[in-house]
Amino acid sequence: MAVKRHECYELKGDKVVLQKRHCPRCGPGVLMAEHKDRVACGRCGYTEFRK
Repeated sequence: MAVKRHECYELKGDKVVLQKRHCPRCGPGVLMAEHKDRVACGRCGYTEFRK
């Protein structure tokens, strides 16, 4: 199930805070998917595994 882009942000007071990370390879504008054991980019395939 795909996450809508507006679901990746949270309002804290009068500021909008991004909850997800940007891909270090693709740069700003490409968000990484949060999985149970990893964080992955759907565009380039960059993956960071959690311990």
